[in-house]
Amino acid sequence: MNAATASASRRAFYYAPFRNLFFARLLTVLGNGIAPIALAFAVIDIGGSVADLGIVVAARSLFNVGFLLLGGVLADRYSRSRVLLFSSLIAALSQGIVAGLVLDGSATIVLLTVLSAINGAAAGISMPASASMVPHTVPVHALREANAFIQLSIYGGTVIGASLGGLLISTIGPGWGLAVDALGFAAAAPLYLRTRIAAQKSAESTSNMLQDLRDGWKEFISRAWVWAIVVQFTVINAAFSGLVMVLGPVIADTSFGRAGWGLVVAAESVGLIVGSLIALRWRPRRDLLIGVILVALCAVPIALLGLVPSTPVLMAAFFLAGVGFGQFGVTWAHSLQTHIPADKLARVYAYDAVGSFVAIPIGELAAGPLALWFGTTHLLLAAAAAVVIATALTMLTPAIRRLDNRPQVNTRS
Repeated sequence: MNAATASASRRAFYYAPFRNLFFARLLTVLGNGIAPIALAFAVIDIGGSVADLGIVVAARSLFNVGFLLLGGVLADRYSRSRVLLFSSLIAALSQGIVAGLVLDGSATIVLLTVLSAINGAAAGISMPASASMVPHTVPVHALREANAFIQLSIYGGTVIGASLGGLLISTIGPGWGLAVDALGFAAAAPLYLRTRIAAQKSAESTSNMLQDLRDGWKEFISRAWVWAIVVQFTVINAAFSGLVMVLGPVIADTSFGRAGWGLVVAAESVGLIVGSLIALRWRPRRDLLIGVILVALCAVPIALLGLVPSTPVLMAAFFLAGVGFGQFGVTWAHSLQTHIPADKLARVYAYDAVGSFVAIPIGELAAGPLALWFGTTHLLLAAAAAVVIATALTMLTPAIRRLDNRPQVNTRS
């Protein structure tokens, strides 16, 4: 076997930069799986109401979305590893302070809200950098595998983190759970630094950040296959991550029970992992078009939640939806990384995230009033229909039907 053949046969974990990125992401995700549960009980323990909890959680979400575009610009202008280093340190410090306040009994709703906002801003800045960093850690032949492993770490880490969070909170309290989250961010920081990814754009560039944002927008809007899918996911996230995740627990409480809802959510998580594994092995030429079609599977559990609120039925439906999302996630990341120029990739990721994620709080806020006005079943059926229509329109986009996922851009640096 010659050197070229040996290099082409190496797996993603052979490359040290990818290993560092993988374990850094895993540590961060594990901590973030613990944090929401720990924070919720911390707010309750200091006498906070449901409204207070909503304020604390919303502060993180709003600042997360609000700082995504800044994160995209910073990641394309400067070293992505350093952007991730500093954002991880800020997240570790803010979450460490939260843990300290909870442990010594001095936490207040105002302090928790401010610190949650800081933590959300750090997460928003880091997301475009971490997503766009993958193609710089492995050669092109290992890129799809690397994306699948990253996605598996996110899904698996979220499930394990949530389980660990429940265990920590029930045994040693929410303050220590938040402390573990802070330690996860702190441990991830040096791993990000060790990936040593060079800056995509010189800091001495004559352009300013507003110009960088405009350039990123031009790159985003000039590719119909990119913005069409983002529009599709605006609808899907509003319906599935917004409406369903609010109405699902309410429906479960009056029918198949809270334990049943936990099993349903777990079934989706398993589906996400299975879908990612499928994408790792199954590589059809038009895989992005297939992924766009498969995400429409989430219309099934949306409709069944309103029509047949049964644990076994919903577990099967949510599992299938997870498989569709898992397969699409790997394909979407691979498509962006092989077709978008490396020096604009983080900004495109940022616009993608803003367009997709902003619909989630809208769906969450609208779920209650719309359910009261139209009825829960009618609302869920309308949401399922909206997902199918959005997917059908997206499939009609010629650029998506023609997209060939053979590498177009040499992204290895």
